[in-house]
Amino acid sequence: MYPDHPGYLPVERAVTVHQPTPITPAQTTPLVPMQPGSVPSVASVVLPDGRVVTGYAISPVQPEPLAAKPPVSRTAVNVALGGVGFLAVCGGLLLLTSFIAALTAFITELITLAAVIFGGWIAVQIFGASGHGGGNTFHIRKAVIKRNHFHG
Repeated sequence: MYPDHPGYLPVERAVTVHQPTPITPAQTTPLVPMQPGSVPSVASVVLPDGRVVTGYAISPVQPEPLAAKPPVSRTAVNVALGGVGFLAVCGGLLLLTSFIAALTAFITELITLAAVIFGGWIAVQIFGASGHGGGNTFHIRKAVIKRNHFHG
């Protein structure tokens, strides 16, 4: 509710106070006195207009030698090696696919051969002319057929 609303009751809220943390002064290292032999020599230069400028001779800062760049960038080498690896994988997958197809054909041939051999064995068992059958054998020597009727 808003403060101008007739039923407004003020709500007490907790207030958090943050105290600033003092900053400690930076520690400075004491100056080390220079050895007498390491004091640079003073140089004077005469300018074209006749003024003389005196100061310490400062040796120029030598830039860091650049690392020798390879003749081919590393990115190009990485891309080329990735391409070689991809070709090797593709060749391996092609060989694997050929191997699976050959294995499938071989298993199919074995199943067909087993079916032919087993089917032939069953046919010999059924239609074979073995003399030790368990049924009755009838020998018909003379048959007379009269009026579509068999007399044996």
